[in-house]
Amino acid sequence: MSELVQEVKDLIIECLDLEDVMPEDIETDGILFGDGLGLDSIDALELGLGIHKKYDIKLDADSEENKQIFRSVASLVAFIESNQGK
Repeated sequence: MSELVQEVKDLIIECLDLEDVMPEDIETDGILFGDGLGLDSIDALELGLGIHKKYDIKLDADSEENKQIFRSVASLVAFIESNQGK
């Protein structure tokens, strides 16, 4: 598991206060919302704030891309990698 994948999984657990979830419980390519990890729109806002604080990347709450960005840990990692240093 790459370092950034581990960081994102840890961030999900920390930001959303998922007490009974370990990083290895979160599938890298698994769906985060609905039937996947079970996250909702409030969780997306919290996670977006966590990403902004940790990586200094701002997410537009009204962006159509958010569903793709927040689809999985892998898509979050790809988004962070493509926006770091901008």
